[in-house]
Amino acid sequence: MTDRRDVNRAFPPQEMVRVENAIAEGELRHAGQVCFAVEGALPLSRVWQRVSPRERALEVFGLLRVWDTERNDGVLVYMLLADRDVEIIADRGIDARVGQPAWEAICRTMESACRAGRYAEGVEQGVRAIADLLAVHSPRTGEGRNELSDRPIIL
Repeated sequence: MTDRRDVNRAFPPQEMVRVENAIAEGELRHAGQVCFAVEGALPLSRVWQRVSPRERALEVFGLLRVWDTERNDGVLVYMLLADRDVEIIADRGIDARVGQPAWEAICRTMESACRAGRYAEGVEQGVRAIADLLAVHSPRTGEGRNELSDRPIIL
């Protein structure tokens, strides 16, 4: 059983700050909006319904309103700690330009770090890779505004 205490052990406050800073730094270079959410384990009701981590990530994408950005360039990085699974859900505006293979490669790199117990390092590395993609496919022009909080979310 994995719960919030496990999430707090994997991501102590100083590590969450590292992730938040990586998101904020990346958003200085691109117009995208990145959100990181981590969940210790699927809610029991979702387990009974046999919801996959990908399906749960899609639910979270909607619940956190990552889709609700002006340029349709929101990107959710969802981690299911119990399964060491990472899913990236990108809004249609940016997903059409980047493509699923690029997102999947970032997920696999992050999952590898998680299996080695380097959670924050893996997320930070993934967020930086996402920022690199977004800087190419959705470069920042002008000042822009931060539509989604950079602060990581524990579900």
